[in-house]
Amino acid sequence: MPLPQGDVTALFLGPPGSGKSALIAALCGKNVDTVEIPDGRPDSGVPSLRAAAPGLFLGELSCPPAAPGPWAAEANLLVLVLPGSEGSEQPLTPALGEAARAALARGTPLLAVRNLRPGESQNAAQARDETAALLDSAGLGATPLFVLPADCSSSDRCEELERLQVVLRTQAEALQRLLPPAQDGFEVLGAAELEAVREAFETGGLEAALSWVRAGLERLGSARLDLAVAGTANVGLVLDMLLGLDPGDPGAAPASAPTGPTPYPAPERPNVVLWTVPLGPTATSPAVTPHPTHYDALILVTPGAPTEENWAQVRSLVSPDAPLVGVRMDGQGEDPPEVLEEEKAQSASDGNSEDARSEGKKAGIGDSGCTASRSPEDELWEVLEEAPPPVFPLRPGGLPSLGTWLQRSLPTAQAGALLLALPPASPRAARRKAAALRAGAWRPALLASLAAAAAPVPGLGWACDVALLRGQLAEWRRALGLEPAAVARRERALGLAPGVLATRTRFPGPVTRAEVEARLGSWAGEGTAGGAALGALSFLWPAGGAAATGGLGYRAAHGVLLQALDEMLADAEAVLGPPEPKQ
Repeated sequence: MPLPQGDVTALFLGPPGSGKSALIAALCGKNVDTVEIPDGRPDSGVPSLRAAAPGLFLGELSCPPAAPGPWAAEANLLVLVLPGSEGSEQPLTPALGEAARAALARGTPLLAVRNLRPGESQNAAQARDETAALLDSAGLGATPLFVLPADCSSSDRCEELERLQVVLRTQAEALQRLLPPAQDGFEVLGAAELEAVREAFETGGLEAALSWVRAGLERLGSARLDLAVAGTANVGLVLDMLLGLDPGDPGAAPASAPTGPTPYPAPERPNVVLWTVPLGPTATSPAVTPHPTHYDALILVTPGAPTEENWAQVRSLVSPDAPLVGVRMDGQGEDPPEVLEEEKAQSASDGNSEDARSEGKKAGIGDSGCTASRSPEDELWEVLEEAPPPVFPLRPGGLPSLGTWLQRSLPTAQAGALLLALPPASPRAARRKAAALRAGAWRPALLASLAAAAAPVPGLGWACDVALLRGQLAEWRRALGLEPAAVARRERALGLAPGVLATRTRFPGPVTRAEVEARLGSWAGEGTAGGAALGALSFLWPAGGAAATGGLGYRAAHGVLLQALDEMLADAEAVLGPPEPKQ
Protein backbone atom coordinates (compact mmCIF):
# COMPACT_ATOMS: atom_id res chain seq x y z
CA MET A 1 0.00 0.00 0.00
CA PRO A 2 1.49 3.37 -0.99
CA LEU A 3 2.20 5.81 1.82
CA PRO A 4 -0.13 8.83 2.13
CA GLN A 5 1.21 11.93 0.42
CA GLY A 6 1.67 15.37 1.91
CA ASP A 7 -0.19 18.50 0.87
CA VAL A 8 1.73 21.09 -1.15
CA THR A 9 0.75 24.74 -1.48
CA ALA A 10 2.28 26.71 -4.34
CA LEU A 11 1.80 30.45 -3.88
CA PHE A 12 1.83 32.75 -6.93
CA LEU A 13 2.94 36.26 -5.90
CA GLY A 14 2.95 39.32 -8.11
CA PRO A 15 1.56 42.82 -8.60
CA PRO A 16 -2.06 43.36 -9.70
CA GLY A 17 -2.61 42.73 -13.39
CA SER A 18 0.40 40.46 -13.78
CA GLY A 19 -1.75 37.57 -15.04
CA LYS A 20 -1.73 35.30 -11.98
CA SER A 21 -5.38 34.20 -12.28
CA ALA A 22 -5.14 33.35 -15.97
CA LEU A 23 -1.88 31.49 -15.37
CA ILE A 24 -3.36 29.37 -12.58
CA ALA A 25 -6.45 28.60 -14.66
CA ALA A 26 -4.23 27.51 -17.55
CA LEU A 27 -2.10 25.32 -15.25
CA CYS A 28 -5.18 23.63 -13.83
CA GLY A 29 -6.55 22.95 -17.30
CA LYS A 30 -10.08 22.35 -18.42
CA ASN A 31 -9.80 18.57 -18.02
CA VAL A 32 -8.69 18.71 -14.37
CA ASP A 33 -11.27 18.39 -11.62
CA THR A 34 -10.57 21.62 -9.77
CA VAL A 35 -12.00 22.79 -6.47
CA GLU A 36 -12.28 26.45 -5.60
CA ILE A 37 -11.35 27.33 -2.01
CA PRO A 38 -12.55 30.92 -1.57
CA ASP A 39 -10.23 31.86 1.26
CA GLY A 40 -9.82 35.35 -0.14
CA ARG A 41 -9.35 37.44 -3.27
CA PRO A 42 -6.01 38.27 -4.87
CA ASP A 43 -6.50 41.97 -4.16
CA SER A 44 -7.98 41.61 -0.65
CA GLY A 45 -4.76 40.92 1.23
CA VAL A 46 -5.79 37.27 1.72
CA PRO A 47 -4.81 34.65 -0.89
CA SER A 48 -7.37 32.67 -2.83
CA LEU A 49 -6.70 28.97 -3.36
CA ARG A 50 -7.49 26.41 -6.01
CA ALA A 51 -6.94 22.66 -5.82
CA ALA A 52 -5.10 21.79 -9.02
CA ALA A 53 -4.52 18.12 -8.27
CA PRO A 54 -4.70 15.73 -5.32
CA GLY A 55 -2.48 17.22 -2.65
CA LEU A 56 -1.58 20.33 -4.73
CA PHE A 57 -3.06 23.76 -4.01
CA LEU A 58 -2.35 26.84 -6.12
CA GLY A 59 -2.79 30.16 -4.34
CA GLU A 60 -2.52 33.70 -5.66
CA LEU A 61 -1.94 37.01 -3.93
CA SER A 62 -1.47 40.52 -5.27
CA CYS A 63 1.56 42.30 -3.81
CA PRO A 64 0.84 45.19 -3.39
CA PRO A 65 -1.50 45.72 -1.59
CA ALA A 66 -0.59 42.63 0.47
CA ALA A 67 2.80 42.27 2.12
CA PRO A 68 4.32 39.17 0.47
CA GLY A 69 6.76 38.16 3.20
CA PRO A 70 4.40 36.59 5.77
CA TRP A 71 2.49 34.64 3.13
CA ALA A 72 5.64 33.42 1.43
CA ALA A 73 6.69 31.97 4.79
CA GLU A 74 3.64 29.68 4.70
CA ALA A 75 4.10 28.36 1.14
CA ASN A 76 5.80 25.10 0.24
CA LEU A 77 6.63 26.37 -3.24
CA LEU A 78 6.84 30.01 -4.39
CA VAL A 79 6.16 31.34 -7.89
CA LEU A 80 7.01 34.97 -8.73
CA VAL A 81 4.74 36.29 -11.49
CA LEU A 82 6.26 39.37 -13.15
CA PRO A 83 4.36 41.51 -15.68
CA GLY A 84 5.73 42.89 -18.88
CA SER A 85 7.52 46.21 -18.43
CA GLU A 86 5.77 49.47 -19.25
CA GLY A 87 7.89 52.56 -19.03
CA SER A 88 9.27 52.99 -15.53
CA GLU A 89 7.19 50.14 -14.03
CA GLN A 90 9.23 47.92 -11.70
CA PRO A 91 8.38 44.22 -12.33
CA LEU A 92 10.14 43.08 -9.14
CA THR A 93 9.41 45.26 -6.13
CA PRO A 94 11.87 45.32 -3.20
CA ALA A 95 9.34 43.60 -0.92
CA LEU A 96 8.77 40.83 -3.43
CA GLY A 97 12.50 40.33 -3.91
CA GLU A 98 13.05 40.20 -0.14
CA ALA A 99 10.30 37.60 0.29
CA ALA A 100 11.82 35.48 -2.48
CA ARG A 101 15.32 35.63 -0.96
CA ALA A 102 13.94 34.67 2.45
CA ALA A 103 12.15 31.73 0.87
CA LEU A 104 15.36 30.51 -0.78
CA ALA A 105 17.17 30.82 2.55
CA ARG A 106 14.54 28.57 4.14
CA GLY A 107 14.94 26.01 1.39
CA THR A 108 11.60 26.76 -0.28
CA PRO A 109 11.68 26.00 -4.04
CA LEU A 110 11.32 29.17 -6.14
CA LEU A 111 10.16 29.66 -9.72
CA ALA A 112 9.77 32.87 -11.76
CA VAL A 113 7.31 33.59 -14.57
CA ARG A 114 7.40 36.60 -16.91
CA ASN A 115 4.07 37.25 -18.64
CA LEU A 116 4.65 39.23 -21.82
CA ARG A 117 2.18 41.90 -22.85
CA PRO A 118 0.68 42.05 -26.37
CA GLY A 119 3.34 43.32 -28.74
CA GLU A 120 6.23 41.99 -26.65
CA SER A 121 6.06 38.42 -27.96
CA GLN A 122 8.38 39.16 -30.91
CA ASN A 123 11.02 40.16 -28.37
CA ALA A 124 10.69 37.07 -26.12
CA ALA A 125 14.44 36.39 -26.17
CA GLN A 126 15.21 39.97 -25.18
CA ALA A 127 12.58 39.85 -22.43
CA ARG A 128 14.12 36.63 -21.09
CA ASP A 129 17.59 38.23 -20.94
CA GLU A 130 16.23 41.35 -19.23
CA THR A 131 14.28 39.33 -16.65
CA ALA A 132 17.23 37.02 -15.97
CA ALA A 133 19.43 40.07 -15.36
CA LEU A 134 16.77 41.55 -13.07
CA LEU A 135 16.60 38.35 -11.02
CA ASP A 136 20.37 38.15 -10.85
CA SER A 137 20.64 41.70 -9.57
CA ALA A 138 18.12 40.83 -6.85
CA GLY A 139 20.15 37.82 -5.72
CA LEU A 140 17.81 35.36 -7.43
CA GLY A 141 19.96 34.43 -10.41
CA ALA A 142 19.58 30.64 -9.94
CA THR A 143 15.77 30.79 -10.10
CA PRO A 144 14.25 28.82 -13.04
CA LEU A 145 12.62 31.34 -15.39
CA PHE A 146 9.63 30.88 -17.72
CA VAL A 147 8.67 33.55 -20.27
CA LEU A 148 5.09 33.19 -21.50
CA PRO A 149 3.68 34.90 -24.61
CA ALA A 150 0.62 37.11 -24.21
CA ASP A 151 -1.75 34.51 -25.70
CA CYS A 152 -0.18 31.55 -23.88
CA SER A 153 -2.97 31.03 -21.34
CA SER A 154 -5.66 30.88 -24.04
CA SER A 155 -3.66 28.88 -26.60
CA ASP A 156 -4.28 25.17 -27.04
CA ARG A 157 -0.55 24.50 -27.09
CA CYS A 158 2.13 26.58 -25.44
CA GLU A 159 5.47 24.86 -24.96
CA GLU A 160 6.67 27.25 -22.27
CA LEU A 161 3.45 26.73 -20.26
CA GLU A 162 3.78 22.97 -20.62
CA ARG A 163 7.36 23.16 -19.39
CA LEU A 164 6.24 25.21 -16.39
CA GLN A 165 3.49 22.70 -15.66
CA VAL A 166 5.94 19.78 -15.74
CA VAL A 167 8.40 21.54 -13.42
CA LEU A 168 5.61 22.53 -11.03
CA ARG A 169 4.23 19.00 -10.84
CA THR A 170 7.71 17.51 -10.45
CA GLN A 171 8.54 19.87 -7.60
CA ALA A 172 5.18 19.15 -5.96
CA GLU A 173 5.63 15.38 -6.19
CA ALA A 174 9.06 15.65 -4.58
CA LEU A 175 7.66 17.77 -1.78
CA GLN A 176 4.72 15.42 -1.24
CA ARG A 177 7.18 12.66 -0.41
CA LEU A 178 9.06 14.88 2.04
CA LEU A 179 6.23 16.71 3.76
CA PRO A 180 4.16 15.09 6.50
CA PRO A 181 1.17 13.18 5.11
CA ALA A 182 -2.33 14.55 5.29
CA GLN A 183 -3.78 13.90 8.72
CA ASP A 184 -6.55 11.43 9.40
CA GLY A 185 -9.57 13.35 10.61
CA PHE A 186 -8.53 16.60 8.92
CA GLU A 187 -11.96 16.79 7.36
CA VAL A 188 -13.49 17.47 10.78
CA LEU A 189 -12.64 21.11 10.16
CA GLY A 190 -15.48 21.51 7.71
CA ALA A 191 -17.03 24.35 5.78
CA ALA A 192 -19.18 25.53 8.71
CA GLU A 193 -16.19 25.84 11.05
CA LEU A 194 -14.10 27.56 8.39
CA GLU A 195 -16.88 30.04 7.73
CA ALA A 196 -17.34 30.73 11.44
CA VAL A 197 -13.64 31.34 11.99
CA ARG A 198 -13.46 33.49 8.89
CA GLU A 199 -16.41 35.60 10.01
CA ALA A 200 -14.89 36.08 13.45
CA PHE A 201 -11.60 37.05 11.86
CA GLU A 202 -13.12 39.49 9.38
CA THR A 203 -15.19 41.25 12.06
CA GLY A 204 -12.72 41.28 14.94
CA GLY A 205 -9.33 40.19 13.64
CA LEU A 206 -7.15 37.45 15.08
CA GLU A 207 -8.22 38.16 18.65
CA ALA A 208 -11.86 37.44 17.75
CA ALA A 209 -10.87 34.28 15.90
CA LEU A 210 -8.86 33.13 18.91
CA SER A 211 -11.85 33.76 21.17
CA TRP A 212 -14.13 31.76 18.88
CA VAL A 213 -11.86 28.72 18.86
CA ARG A 214 -11.22 28.95 22.62
CA ALA A 215 -14.98 29.11 23.25
CA GLY A 216 -15.40 26.02 21.11
CA LEU A 217 -12.90 24.17 23.29
CA GLU A 218 -14.84 25.18 26.38
CA ARG A 219 -18.11 23.98 24.83
CA LEU A 220 -16.67 20.57 24.00
CA GLY A 221 -18.39 18.11 26.32
CA SER A 222 -19.84 20.95 28.39
CA ALA A 223 -23.38 19.61 28.84
CA ARG A 224 -24.55 19.63 32.46
CA LEU A 225 -24.93 16.18 34.01
CA ASP A 226 -25.97 15.37 37.59
CA LEU A 227 -25.31 11.71 38.35
CA ALA A 228 -26.43 10.34 41.74
CA VAL A 229 -24.61 7.51 43.52
CA ALA A 230 -27.11 6.42 46.19
CA GLY A 231 -27.01 3.74 48.84
CA THR A 232 -26.77 2.87 52.52
CA ALA A 233 -22.94 2.52 52.49
CA ASN A 234 -19.85 2.43 50.28
CA VAL A 235 -21.21 5.06 47.89
CA GLY A 236 -17.93 6.96 48.32
CA LEU A 237 -15.92 3.95 47.13
CA VAL A 238 -17.98 3.67 43.93
CA LEU A 239 -17.77 7.42 43.36
CA ASP A 240 -13.97 7.44 43.77
CA MET A 241 -13.65 4.47 41.43
CA LEU A 242 -15.69 6.21 38.75
CA LEU A 243 -13.63 9.40 39.07
CA GLY A 244 -10.33 7.51 39.21
CA LEU A 245 -9.41 8.82 42.66
CA ASP A 246 -7.88 7.34 45.77
CA PRO A 247 -9.34 8.05 49.24
CA GLY A 248 -7.72 11.24 50.44
CA ASP A 249 -7.12 12.64 46.95
CA PRO A 250 -8.44 16.16 46.27
CA GLY A 251 -12.06 15.76 45.20
CA ALA A 252 -12.43 12.25 46.64
CA ALA A 253 -15.27 11.28 48.96
CA PRO A 254 -14.46 11.62 52.69
CA ALA A 255 -14.16 8.58 54.93
CA SER A 256 -17.15 9.65 57.01
CA ALA A 257 -20.45 9.31 55.19
CA PRO A 258 -22.24 12.64 54.61
CA THR A 259 -25.75 13.02 55.97
CA GLY A 260 -27.24 14.49 52.82
CA PRO A 261 -26.64 14.78 49.05
CA THR A 262 -23.09 16.03 48.45
CA PRO A 263 -21.67 17.14 45.05
CA TYR A 264 -18.32 15.96 43.67
CA PRO A 265 -17.53 17.63 40.31
CA ALA A 266 -15.33 15.67 37.92
CA PRO A 267 -11.75 17.02 38.35
CA GLU A 268 -11.41 18.39 34.81
CA ARG A 269 -15.08 18.63 33.79
CA PRO A 270 -16.95 20.55 36.53
CA ASN A 271 -20.11 20.43 34.42
CA VAL A 272 -20.31 16.70 35.25
CA VAL A 273 -21.23 16.37 38.94
CA LEU A 274 -21.44 13.10 40.83
CA TRP A 275 -23.64 13.26 43.94
CA THR A 276 -23.41 10.93 46.93
CA VAL A 277 -26.96 10.39 48.16
CA PRO A 278 -27.21 8.50 51.47
CA LEU A 279 -30.29 6.35 52.04
CA GLY A 280 -31.92 4.91 55.11
CA PRO A 281 -30.54 5.62 58.59
CA THR A 282 -27.49 7.53 57.31
CA ALA A 283 -29.65 10.31 55.83
CA THR A 284 -30.36 11.90 59.22
CA SER A 285 -30.41 15.57 58.31
CA PRO A 286 -31.27 17.72 55.31
CA ALA A 287 -28.49 18.56 52.86
CA VAL A 288 -26.76 21.90 53.26
CA THR A 289 -25.87 22.10 49.54
CA PRO A 290 -28.77 22.72 47.14
CA HIS A 291 -29.24 19.61 45.04
CA PRO A 292 -31.44 18.55 42.12
CA THR A 293 -34.92 17.29 42.85
CA HIS A 294 -34.44 14.82 40.00
CA TYR A 295 -31.03 13.56 38.89
CA ASP A 296 -30.17 12.87 35.26
CA ALA A 297 -29.13 9.30 36.14
CA LEU A 298 -28.76 7.25 39.31
CA ILE A 299 -26.53 4.40 40.46
CA LEU A 300 -27.93 2.36 43.36
CA VAL A 301 -25.18 0.82 45.51
CA THR A 302 -26.14 -2.22 47.60
CA PRO A 303 -24.12 -4.84 49.57
CA GLY A 304 -25.65 -7.68 47.56
CA ALA A 305 -28.38 -8.03 44.97
CA PRO A 306 -30.76 -5.05 45.23
CA THR A 307 -34.30 -5.74 46.32
CA GLU A 308 -37.50 -4.16 45.09
CA GLU A 309 -37.56 -2.15 48.29
CA ASN A 310 -34.11 -0.74 47.42
CA TRP A 311 -35.33 0.31 43.98
CA ALA A 312 -38.45 1.87 45.47
CA GLN A 313 -36.26 4.12 47.65
CA VAL A 314 -34.59 5.77 44.65
CA ARG A 315 -37.19 5.81 41.89
CA SER A 316 -38.52 9.16 43.10
CA LEU A 317 -35.05 10.71 42.71
CA VAL A 318 -35.08 10.37 38.90
CA SER A 319 -37.64 10.93 36.19
CA PRO A 320 -39.33 7.79 34.81
CA ASP A 321 -37.21 7.77 31.63
CA ALA A 322 -33.86 8.54 33.32
CA PRO A 323 -31.16 5.80 33.43
CA LEU A 324 -31.34 3.74 36.64
CA VAL A 325 -28.69 1.11 37.35
CA GLY A 326 -27.36 -0.88 40.28
CA VAL A 327 -23.93 -1.88 41.64
CA ARG A 328 -23.53 -4.77 44.08
CA MET A 329 -20.52 -4.49 46.34
CA ASP A 330 -20.01 -8.22 46.92
CA GLY A 331 -18.72 -8.67 43.37
CA GLN A 332 -21.06 -11.59 42.74
CA GLY A 333 -22.86 -12.20 39.49
CA GLU A 334 -22.09 -11.13 35.95
CA ASP A 335 -22.61 -8.02 33.89
CA PRO A 336 -26.15 -7.88 32.51
CA PRO A 337 -26.55 -10.11 29.44
CA GLU A 338 -28.11 -7.31 27.41
CA VAL A 339 -25.02 -5.16 28.00
CA LEU A 340 -22.72 -7.93 26.79
CA GLU A 341 -24.93 -8.42 23.74
CA GLU A 342 -24.83 -4.69 22.97
CA GLU A 343 -21.04 -4.69 23.13
CA LYS A 344 -20.89 -7.63 20.73
CA ALA A 345 -23.40 -5.98 18.42
CA GLN A 346 -21.40 -2.73 18.31
CA SER A 347 -18.37 -4.48 16.85
CA ALA A 348 -20.38 -6.75 14.56
CA SER A 349 -21.96 -5.97 11.22
CA ASP A 350 -25.54 -4.86 10.88
CA GLY A 351 -26.52 -8.37 9.97
CA ASN A 352 -24.90 -9.86 13.01
CA SER A 353 -26.48 -7.18 15.17
CA GLU A 354 -29.87 -8.16 13.78
CA ASP A 355 -29.11 -11.81 14.61
CA ALA A 356 -28.27 -10.83 18.18
CA ARG A 357 -31.52 -8.96 18.53
CA SER A 358 -33.39 -11.94 17.11
CA GLU A 359 -31.75 -14.25 19.61
CA GLY A 360 -32.79 -11.94 22.44
CA LYS A 361 -36.39 -12.04 21.24
CA LYS A 362 -36.33 -15.82 21.06
CA ALA A 363 -35.43 -16.02 24.74
CA GLY A 364 -38.69 -14.34 25.70
CA ILE A 365 -41.04 -15.14 22.82
CA GLY A 366 -39.99 -18.54 21.54
CA ASP A 367 -40.56 -19.80 18.00
CA SER A 368 -43.54 -18.92 15.86
CA GLY A 369 -45.41 -22.12 16.74
CA CYS A 370 -45.29 -21.35 20.45
CA THR A 371 -46.32 -17.78 19.81
CA ALA A 372 -49.42 -18.89 17.94
CA SER A 373 -50.54 -21.05 20.85
CA ARG A 374 -50.40 -18.26 23.45
CA SER A 375 -53.48 -16.49 24.70
CA PRO A 376 -54.02 -12.72 24.23
CA GLU A 377 -53.67 -12.27 27.99
CA ASP A 378 -50.19 -13.81 27.92
CA GLU A 379 -49.14 -11.57 25.06
CA LEU A 380 -50.43 -8.45 26.82
CA TRP A 381 -48.69 -9.33 30.08
CA GLU A 382 -45.38 -9.89 28.28
CA VAL A 383 -45.51 -6.49 26.57
CA LEU A 384 -46.40 -4.56 29.73
CA GLU A 385 -43.96 -6.30 32.07
CA GLU A 386 -41.21 -3.89 33.15
CA ALA A 387 -37.70 -5.34 33.27
CA PRO A 388 -35.70 -4.52 36.40
CA PRO A 389 -32.76 -2.14 36.04
CA PRO A 390 -29.42 -3.79 35.20
CA VAL A 391 -27.00 -4.57 38.04
CA PHE A 392 -23.20 -4.61 37.73
CA PRO A 393 -20.86 -6.41 40.14
CA LEU A 394 -18.00 -4.36 41.58
CA ARG A 395 -14.69 -6.03 40.77
CA PRO A 396 -11.04 -5.06 41.38
CA GLY A 397 -10.71 -3.90 37.77
CA GLY A 398 -13.49 -1.35 38.22
CA LEU A 399 -16.81 -0.92 36.46
CA PRO A 400 -15.94 -0.66 32.75
CA SER A 401 -19.31 -1.86 31.46
CA LEU A 402 -21.20 0.53 33.73
CA GLY A 403 -19.69 3.58 32.06
CA THR A 404 -20.52 2.16 28.64
CA TRP A 405 -24.12 1.48 29.68
CA LEU A 406 -24.59 4.99 31.08
CA GLN A 407 -23.21 6.63 27.94
CA ARG A 408 -25.58 4.62 25.76
CA SER A 409 -28.56 5.44 27.98
CA LEU A 410 -28.03 9.21 28.28
CA PRO A 411 -28.88 11.85 25.66
CA THR A 412 -26.08 12.48 23.20
CA ALA A 413 -24.76 15.71 24.73
CA GLN A 414 -24.70 14.31 28.26
CA ALA A 415 -23.19 11.03 27.08
CA GLY A 416 -20.36 12.97 25.45
CA ALA A 417 -19.81 14.99 28.60
CA LEU A 418 -19.62 11.81 30.72
CA LEU A 419 -17.23 10.17 28.25
CA LEU A 420 -14.83 13.10 28.53
CA ALA A 421 -15.25 13.47 32.30
CA LEU A 422 -14.51 9.94 33.50
CA PRO A 423 -11.19 8.11 33.05
CA PRO A 424 -11.54 5.00 30.87
CA ALA A 425 -11.89 1.68 32.68
CA SER A 426 -11.31 -0.66 29.72
CA PRO A 427 -9.45 -0.69 26.38
CA ARG A 428 -12.79 -0.27 24.61
CA ALA A 429 -13.60 2.81 26.68
CA ALA A 430 -10.14 4.21 25.96
CA ARG A 431 -10.73 3.82 22.22
CA ARG A 432 -14.07 5.63 22.45
CA LYS A 433 -12.54 8.45 24.44
CA ALA A 434 -9.55 8.75 22.09
CA ALA A 435 -11.96 8.93 19.14
CA ALA A 436 -13.81 11.81 20.82
CA LEU A 437 -10.54 13.62 21.52
CA ARG A 438 -9.34 13.01 17.97
CA ALA A 439 -12.53 14.49 16.52
CA GLY A 440 -11.94 17.70 18.50
CA ALA A 441 -8.17 17.87 17.93
CA TRP A 442 -8.56 20.49 15.22
CA ARG A 443 -9.58 23.08 17.83
CA PRO A 444 -6.38 23.08 19.94
CA ALA A 445 -4.33 22.77 16.73
CA LEU A 446 -6.02 25.81 15.25
CA LEU A 447 -5.74 27.67 18.56
CA ALA A 448 -1.99 27.04 18.65
CA SER A 449 -1.59 28.21 15.06
CA LEU A 450 -3.68 31.34 15.62
CA ALA A 451 -1.95 32.24 18.86
CA ALA A 452 1.40 31.98 17.13
CA ALA A 453 0.17 34.12 14.26
CA ALA A 454 -1.00 36.78 16.69
CA ALA A 455 2.29 36.86 18.61
CA PRO A 456 3.66 40.41 18.36
CA VAL A 457 7.33 39.38 18.61
CA PRO A 458 9.03 37.11 16.04
CA GLY A 459 9.90 33.85 17.73
CA LEU A 460 7.19 34.20 20.36
CA GLY A 461 4.92 32.13 18.14
CA TRP A 462 7.05 29.06 18.76
CA ALA A 463 6.69 29.54 22.49
CA CYS A 464 2.91 29.84 22.07
CA ASP A 465 2.81 26.60 20.09
CA VAL A 466 4.87 24.73 22.65
CA ALA A 467 2.91 26.00 25.66
CA LEU A 468 -0.52 25.30 24.16
CA LEU A 469 0.37 21.88 22.80
CA ARG A 470 2.16 20.91 25.98
CA GLY A 471 -0.92 21.73 28.01
CA GLN A 472 -3.20 19.84 25.63
CA LEU A 473 -1.02 16.72 25.62
CA ALA A 474 -0.78 16.77 29.41
CA GLU A 475 -4.58 17.07 29.65
CA TRP A 476 -5.08 14.13 27.26
CA ARG A 477 -2.59 12.04 29.21
CA ARG A 478 -4.59 12.59 32.38
CA ALA A 479 -7.87 12.00 30.53
CA LEU A 480 -6.73 8.57 29.34
CA GLY A 481 -5.64 7.52 32.82
CA LEU A 482 -1.89 7.47 32.18
CA GLU A 483 -0.74 9.59 35.10
CA PRO A 484 1.61 7.61 37.39
CA ALA A 485 -0.90 7.78 40.26
CA ALA A 486 -3.66 6.31 38.05
CA VAL A 487 -1.43 3.49 36.81
CA ALA A 488 -0.26 2.72 40.35
CA ARG A 489 -3.89 2.70 41.53
CA ARG A 490 -4.77 0.03 38.97
CA GLU A 491 -1.70 -2.00 39.93
CA ARG A 492 -2.85 -2.02 43.55
CA ALA A 493 -6.42 -2.90 42.61
CA LEU A 494 -5.26 -5.89 40.54
CA GLY A 495 -2.73 -6.99 43.14
CA LEU A 496 0.23 -6.45 40.80
CA ALA A 497 3.73 -5.52 41.82
CA PRO A 498 4.50 -1.78 41.62
CA GLY A 499 5.74 -0.79 38.16
CA VAL A 500 4.35 -3.80 36.27
CA LEU A 501 1.82 -1.77 34.28
CA ALA A 502 4.09 1.26 34.02
CA THR A 503 6.55 -0.81 31.95
CA ARG A 504 3.83 -1.27 29.31
CA THR A 505 3.65 2.46 28.58
CA ARG A 506 5.79 4.22 25.99
CA PHE A 507 4.52 7.81 25.84
CA PRO A 508 6.87 9.97 27.92
CA GLY A 509 5.60 11.65 31.02
CA PRO A 510 5.33 14.18 32.33
CA VAL A 511 4.91 16.08 29.06
CA THR A 512 7.94 18.38 28.95
CA ARG A 513 8.75 21.37 26.80
CA ALA A 514 11.68 19.46 25.29
CA GLU A 515 9.38 16.59 24.30
CA VAL A 516 6.93 18.92 22.54
CA GLU A 517 9.74 20.83 20.84
CA ALA A 518 11.25 17.60 19.57
CA ARG A 519 7.92 16.52 18.10
CA LEU A 520 7.30 19.92 16.52
CA GLY A 521 10.83 19.93 15.14
CA SER A 522 10.36 16.57 13.50
CA TRP A 523 7.15 17.81 11.89
CA ALA A 524 8.67 21.09 10.73
CA GLY A 525 10.87 19.38 8.19
CA GLU A 526 14.21 20.53 6.85
CA GLY A 527 15.94 21.35 3.58
CA THR A 528 13.74 21.42 0.49
CA ALA A 529 10.63 20.72 2.56
CA GLY A 530 10.66 24.41 3.41
CA GLY A 531 9.04 24.18 6.84
CA ALA A 532 5.81 22.69 8.09
CA ALA A 533 3.13 21.29 5.81
CA LEU A 534 0.60 23.97 6.63
CA GLY A 535 -2.01 23.24 3.98
CA ALA A 536 -4.75 25.48 2.72
CA LEU A 537 -5.92 26.59 6.14
CA SER A 538 -2.88 28.75 6.78
CA PHE A 539 -4.03 31.25 4.19
CA LEU A 540 -6.88 32.51 6.33
CA TRP A 541 -4.71 34.86 8.34
CA PRO A 542 -3.22 38.10 6.97
CA ALA A 543 -0.32 37.84 9.40
CA GLY A 544 0.75 34.89 7.30
CA GLY A 545 0.00 32.26 9.89
CA ALA A 546 2.26 30.94 12.57
CA ALA A 547 5.39 30.48 10.48
CA ALA A 548 5.63 34.23 9.94
CA THR A 549 6.40 34.71 13.62
CA GLY A 550 8.64 31.72 14.14
CA GLY A 551 5.90 29.32 15.21
CA LEU A 552 4.30 26.41 13.42
CA GLY A 553 1.05 26.24 11.53
CA TYR A 554 -2.13 24.23 11.80
CA ARG A 555 -0.96 21.14 9.98
CA ALA A 556 2.11 20.67 12.16
CA ALA A 557 0.18 21.21 15.38
CA HIS A 558 -2.60 18.89 14.25
CA GLY A 559 -0.11 16.23 13.23
CA VAL A 560 1.73 16.35 16.54
CA LEU A 561 -1.52 16.08 18.49
CA LEU A 562 -2.81 13.09 16.54
CA GLN A 563 0.51 11.28 16.58
CA ALA A 564 0.80 11.70 20.36
CA LEU A 565 -2.84 10.67 20.86
CA ASP A 566 -2.22 7.42 18.99
CA GLU A 567 0.72 6.69 21.28
CA MET A 568 -1.32 7.48 24.38
CA LEU A 569 -4.15 5.23 23.21
CA ALA A 570 -1.74 2.34 22.74
CA ASP A 571 -0.49 2.92 26.29
CA ALA A 572 -4.02 3.10 27.70
CA GLU A 573 -5.00 -0.15 25.98
CA ALA A 574 -1.90 -1.83 27.42
CA VAL A 575 -2.56 -0.58 30.94
CA LEU A 576 -6.30 -1.34 30.91
CA GLY A 577 -5.98 -4.72 29.22
CA PRO A 578 -6.00 -8.00 31.12
CA PRO A 579 -2.90 -8.56 33.28
CA GLU A 580 -0.30 -10.86 31.80
CA PRO A 581 -0.46 -14.41 33.20
CA LYS A 582 2.05 -15.18 35.92
CA GLN A 583 4.92 -17.38 34.85
